Amino acid sequence: MTPAGGQLGRFTRQQAACCVFPAGVFAGLALTRVAPLPIARYDALLGWCLLLTAVCWAAGLETGRELLVIAAFHALGLGLEVFKVRHGSWTYPGPARLAVAGVPLFSGFMYAAVGSYVCQAWRRFDLRLSAYRPWPTAVAALALYANFFTHHWLPDLRVPLAAVALRVLWPCRVHFTVGAQRYWMPLAGSFALLGASLWVAENAATLLGAWRYPHQAGAWQMVHPEKFGSWTLLVSVSFVLVAGCKAREAGLREPAGP
Repeated sequence: MTPAGGQLGRFTRQQAACCVFPAGVFAGLALTRVAPLPIARYDALLGWCLLLTAVCWAAGLETGRELLVIAAFHALGLGLEVFKVRHGSWTYPGPARLAVAGVPLFSGFMYAAVGSYVCQAWRRFDLRLSAYRPWPTAVAALALYANFFTHHWLPDLRVPLAAVALRVLWPCRVHFTVGAQRYWMPLAGSFALLGASLWVAENAATLLGAWRYPHQAGAWQMVHPEKFGSWTLLVSVSFVLVAGCKAREAGLREPAGP
Protein backbone atom coordinates (compact mmCIF):
# COMPACT_ATOMS: atom_id res chain seq x y z
CA MET A 1 0.00 0.00 0.00
CA THR A 2 1.29 3.46 -0.87
CA PRO A 3 1.92 5.97 1.95
CA ALA A 4 -1.09 7.97 0.74
CA GLY A 5 -3.24 4.84 0.76
CA GLY A 6 -2.09 4.00 4.27
CA GLN A 7 -2.99 7.46 5.51
CA LEU A 8 -6.39 7.24 3.85
CA GLY A 9 -6.99 3.93 5.61
CA ARG A 10 -6.01 5.42 8.98
CA PHE A 11 -8.22 8.45 8.35
CA THR A 12 -11.16 6.20 7.48
CA ARG A 13 -10.70 4.10 10.63
CA GLN A 14 -10.51 7.20 12.80
CA GLN A 15 -13.66 8.59 11.20
CA ALA A 16 -15.47 5.29 11.76
CA ALA A 17 -14.50 5.38 15.45
CA CYS A 18 -15.90 8.92 15.70
CA CYS A 19 -19.24 7.73 14.33
CA VAL A 20 -20.00 5.02 16.91
CA PHE A 21 -22.88 6.93 18.50
CA PRO A 22 -24.41 8.20 15.21
CA ALA A 23 -24.10 4.69 13.75
CA GLY A 24 -25.86 3.32 16.82
CA VAL A 25 -28.72 5.78 16.35
CA PHE A 26 -29.11 4.72 12.71
CA ALA A 27 -28.99 1.06 13.75
CA GLY A 28 -31.90 1.80 16.08
CA LEU A 29 -33.82 3.47 13.28
CA ALA A 30 -33.29 0.47 11.02
CA LEU A 31 -34.18 -2.12 13.67
CA THR A 32 -37.35 -0.37 14.81
CA ARG A 33 -38.39 0.02 11.18
CA VAL A 34 -38.71 -3.75 10.71
CA ALA A 35 -38.97 -5.34 14.17
CA PRO A 36 -42.30 -5.71 16.01
CA LEU A 37 -42.38 -3.49 19.10
CA PRO A 38 -44.46 -3.64 22.28
CA ILE A 39 -44.45 0.15 22.60
CA ALA A 40 -44.56 3.12 20.22
CA ARG A 41 -41.56 3.24 17.91
CA TYR A 42 -40.36 6.67 19.02
CA ASP A 43 -40.52 5.62 22.68
CA ALA A 44 -38.50 2.51 21.84
CA LEU A 45 -35.95 4.70 20.05
CA LEU A 46 -35.69 6.95 23.11
CA GLY A 47 -34.91 3.92 25.27
CA TRP A 48 -32.41 2.68 22.69
CA CYS A 49 -30.59 6.05 22.58
CA LEU A 50 -30.49 6.31 26.38
CA LEU A 51 -28.99 2.82 26.53
CA LEU A 52 -26.53 3.71 23.79
CA THR A 53 -25.48 6.82 25.73
CA ALA A 54 -24.94 4.79 28.89
CA VAL A 55 -22.88 2.17 27.04
CA CYS A 56 -20.67 4.83 25.40
CA TRP A 57 -20.03 6.44 28.79
CA ALA A 58 -19.38 3.13 30.55
CA ALA A 59 -16.98 2.07 27.78
CA GLY A 60 -15.05 5.33 28.10
CA LEU A 61 -16.01 6.56 24.64
CA GLU A 62 -17.55 9.72 26.12
CA THR A 63 -16.24 11.67 29.11
CA GLY A 64 -18.51 13.22 31.72
CA ARG A 65 -17.92 16.72 30.32
CA GLU A 66 -18.68 15.49 26.81
CA LEU A 67 -21.94 13.96 28.05
CA LEU A 68 -22.94 17.40 29.31
CA VAL A 69 -22.16 18.90 25.90
CA ILE A 70 -24.20 16.16 24.21
CA ALA A 71 -27.08 16.83 26.62
CA ALA A 72 -26.92 20.50 25.62
CA PHE A 73 -27.17 19.45 21.97
CA HIS A 74 -30.22 17.36 22.84
CA ALA A 75 -31.91 20.29 24.59
CA LEU A 76 -31.14 22.81 21.82
CA GLY A 77 -32.22 20.33 19.16
CA LEU A 78 -35.46 19.46 20.94
CA GLY A 79 -36.33 23.13 21.28
CA LEU A 80 -35.75 23.66 17.57
CA GLU A 81 -37.83 20.57 16.76
CA VAL A 82 -40.80 21.75 18.84
CA PHE A 83 -40.76 25.11 17.12
CA LYS A 84 -40.32 23.77 13.59
CA VAL A 85 -42.99 21.08 13.93
CA ARG A 86 -45.43 23.66 15.28
CA HIS A 87 -44.78 25.78 12.18
CA GLY A 88 -45.20 22.87 9.78
CA SER A 89 -41.59 22.56 8.63
CA TRP A 90 -41.74 18.76 9.12
CA THR A 91 -43.73 16.15 11.04
CA TYR A 92 -43.27 12.92 12.95
CA PRO A 93 -45.43 10.24 11.33
CA GLY A 94 -45.93 7.98 14.36
CA PRO A 95 -47.26 8.25 17.92
CA ALA A 96 -45.15 8.75 21.03
CA ARG A 97 -46.16 8.80 24.69
CA LEU A 98 -42.88 10.44 25.68
CA ALA A 99 -43.15 13.67 23.73
CA VAL A 100 -43.18 17.45 24.11
CA ALA A 101 -45.80 19.37 22.12
CA GLY A 102 -46.13 16.43 19.75
CA VAL A 103 -42.36 16.03 19.26
CA PRO A 104 -40.85 12.72 20.45
CA LEU A 105 -38.14 13.15 23.07
CA PHE A 106 -36.06 10.85 20.89
CA SER A 107 -35.66 13.63 18.30
CA GLY A 108 -33.07 15.47 20.37
CA PHE A 109 -30.73 12.53 20.01
CA MET A 110 -30.38 13.26 16.29
CA TYR A 111 -28.65 16.49 17.32
CA ALA A 112 -26.83 14.76 20.18
CA ALA A 113 -25.33 12.41 17.58
CA VAL A 114 -23.79 15.43 15.85
CA GLY A 115 -22.38 16.60 19.18
CA SER A 116 -20.96 13.15 19.89
CA TYR A 117 -19.21 13.06 16.52
CA VAL A 118 -17.62 16.49 17.02
CA CYS A 119 -16.42 15.54 20.53
CA GLN A 120 -15.00 12.24 19.29
CA ALA A 121 -13.31 13.86 16.30
CA TRP A 122 -11.73 16.48 18.53
CA ARG A 123 -10.12 13.82 20.68
CA ARG A 124 -9.27 11.17 18.09
CA PHE A 125 -7.82 13.59 15.54
CA ASP A 126 -6.26 15.79 18.25
CA LEU A 127 -7.96 18.86 16.77
CA ARG A 128 -6.46 22.28 17.45
CA LEU A 129 -7.30 25.70 16.08
CA SER A 130 -5.18 28.62 14.92
CA ALA A 131 -6.43 32.19 14.44
CA TYR A 132 -9.69 31.20 16.15
CA ARG A 133 -11.65 34.05 17.74
CA PRO A 134 -14.07 32.53 20.27
CA TRP A 135 -16.37 35.46 20.99
CA PRO A 136 -16.98 36.69 17.41
CA THR A 137 -17.53 33.08 16.34
CA ALA A 138 -19.95 32.47 19.22
CA VAL A 139 -21.93 35.61 18.42
CA ALA A 140 -22.17 34.65 14.74
CA ALA A 141 -23.26 31.12 15.64
CA LEU A 142 -25.90 32.42 18.08
CA ALA A 143 -27.28 34.76 15.41
CA LEU A 144 -27.47 31.87 12.93
CA TYR A 145 -29.29 29.68 15.47
CA ALA A 146 -31.73 32.51 16.27
CA ASN A 147 -32.46 32.98 12.57
CA PHE A 148 -33.80 29.41 12.39
CA PHE A 149 -36.64 30.74 14.55
CA THR A 150 -37.01 34.39 13.56
CA HIS A 151 -37.19 33.87 9.79
CA HIS A 152 -40.78 32.68 10.24
CA TRP A 153 -41.76 36.29 11.08
CA LEU A 154 -38.83 38.45 10.00
CA PRO A 155 -36.73 38.49 6.82
CA ASP A 156 -34.56 35.40 6.42
CA LEU A 157 -31.02 36.58 7.13
CA ARG A 158 -29.20 33.30 6.73
CA VAL A 159 -27.23 34.48 3.66
CA PRO A 160 -25.88 37.73 5.17
CA LEU A 161 -25.31 36.00 8.52
CA ALA A 162 -23.47 33.19 6.76
CA ALA A 163 -21.32 35.81 5.04
CA VAL A 164 -20.50 37.38 8.41
CA ALA A 165 -19.65 33.97 9.86
CA LEU A 166 -17.44 33.18 6.87
CA ARG A 167 -15.63 36.49 7.34
CA VAL A 168 -15.02 35.69 11.01
CA LEU A 169 -13.83 32.15 10.24
CA TRP A 170 -11.83 32.94 7.12
CA PRO A 171 -8.36 33.08 8.75
CA CYS A 172 -9.03 30.13 11.05
CA ARG A 173 -7.44 26.75 10.42
CA VAL A 174 -8.23 23.43 12.05
CA HIS A 175 -5.20 21.19 12.61
CA PHE A 176 -5.57 17.42 12.91
CA THR A 177 -3.45 14.29 13.16
CA VAL A 178 -3.65 11.11 11.08
CA GLY A 179 -1.12 8.51 12.16
CA ALA A 180 2.11 10.40 12.76
CA GLN A 181 1.32 13.21 10.32
CA ARG A 182 -0.12 16.62 11.14
CA TYR A 183 -2.43 18.34 8.63
CA TRP A 184 -4.61 21.42 8.47
CA MET A 185 -7.57 22.76 6.53
CA PRO A 186 -9.74 25.90 6.63
CA LEU A 187 -12.26 25.63 9.47
CA ALA A 188 -15.05 26.95 7.22
CA GLY A 189 -14.25 24.17 4.74
CA SER A 190 -14.62 21.54 7.46
CA PHE A 191 -18.06 22.98 8.28
CA ALA A 192 -19.11 22.60 4.64
CA LEU A 193 -17.91 18.98 4.54
CA LEU A 194 -19.82 18.19 7.74
CA GLY A 195 -22.91 19.92 6.38
CA ALA A 196 -22.78 17.77 3.25
CA SER A 197 -22.37 14.61 5.35
CA LEU A 198 -25.34 15.58 7.52
CA TRP A 199 -27.47 16.21 4.45
CA VAL A 200 -26.70 12.67 3.27
CA ALA A 201 -27.50 11.36 6.77
CA GLU A 202 -30.77 13.28 6.75
CA ASN A 203 -31.79 11.59 3.52
CA ALA A 204 -31.10 8.21 5.12
CA ALA A 205 -32.99 9.16 8.30
CA THR A 206 -36.11 10.30 6.44
CA LEU A 207 -35.95 7.16 4.31
CA LEU A 208 -36.07 5.19 7.57
CA GLY A 209 -39.08 7.24 8.71
CA ALA A 210 -37.41 9.25 11.48
CA TRP A 211 -39.40 12.31 10.39
CA ARG A 212 -41.10 13.54 7.24
CA TYR A 213 -41.00 16.77 5.23
CA PRO A 214 -44.21 18.02 3.56
CA HIS A 215 -42.98 17.02 0.09
CA GLN A 216 -42.43 13.46 1.39
CA ALA A 217 -46.04 13.00 2.55
CA GLY A 218 -47.09 10.77 -0.36
CA ALA A 219 -43.83 8.86 -0.84
CA TRP A 220 -40.22 9.34 0.12
CA GLN A 221 -38.30 11.86 -1.95
CA MET A 222 -34.81 13.25 -1.60
CA VAL A 223 -34.39 16.05 0.92
CA HIS A 224 -34.05 19.42 -0.81
CA PRO A 225 -30.38 20.27 -1.46
CA GLU A 226 -30.91 23.65 0.22
CA LYS A 227 -30.88 21.76 3.53
CA PHE A 228 -27.16 21.27 3.00
CA GLY A 229 -26.77 24.98 3.72
CA SER A 230 -28.94 24.74 6.84
CA TRP A 231 -26.88 21.87 8.21
CA THR A 232 -23.63 23.70 7.48
CA LEU A 233 -24.88 26.68 9.47
CA LEU A 234 -26.05 24.45 12.31
CA VAL A 235 -22.61 22.82 12.44
CA SER A 236 -21.18 26.20 13.43
CA VAL A 237 -23.42 26.21 16.51
CA SER A 238 -22.32 22.66 17.33
CA PHE A 239 -18.68 23.59 16.97
CA VAL A 240 -18.92 26.59 19.28
CA LEU A 241 -20.38 24.42 22.06
CA VAL A 242 -17.63 21.82 21.78
CA ALA A 243 -14.92 24.48 21.43
CA GLY A 244 -16.12 26.04 24.68
CA CYS A 245 -15.77 22.66 26.37
CA LYS A 246 -12.30 22.08 24.93
CA ALA A 247 -11.14 25.56 25.94
CA ARG A 248 -11.79 24.57 29.57
CA GLU A 249 -9.75 21.43 28.99
CA ALA A 250 -6.85 23.48 27.52
CA GLY A 251 -7.26 21.63 24.25
CA LEU A 252 -8.20 24.39 21.83
CA ARG A 253 -5.31 26.23 20.24
CA GLU A 254 -2.57 24.88 18.01
CA PRO A 255 0.85 25.63 19.47
CA ALA A 256 2.83 28.20 17.52
CA GLY A 257 5.44 26.82 15.16
CA PRO A 258 9.18 27.27 15.68
